[in-house]
Amino acid sequence: MDKKIKNIPHEEIVTLRELVPCQEGQVVSRTLAQNDAVSVTLFSFAKGEEISTHRSQGDAFVTCLEGVGKITIDGKEYILKEGQSIVMPADLPHAVYGEEAFKMLLVVIF
Repeated sequence: MDKKIKNIPHEEIVTLRELVPCQEGQVVSRTLAQNDAVSVTLFSFAKGEEISTHRSQGDAFVTCLEGVGKITIDGKEYILKEGQSIVMPADLPHAVYGEEAFKMLLVVIF
């Protein structure tokens, strides 16, 4: 049977932030699930790295796992810290920037 959730141990306790190392000068991602209805991805951003402004057809739910990130939604900036979450609504331009080394869980619902 094909696993719906991949790239993560099953039936084992994990700490999500440990699954995506911060690497100097890079954005690192690990896709955990992806289909027509949902996408679940872990990201790490080295300080100063970013995903530039883009749009998504789904609502994007971001949770900060570690560090500090700047989320820009339709031109408005939000500072996201460990344990905090924000929703980037579908079809609005948005971007993510590592204010410092930053790790996040992204869940997009299409």
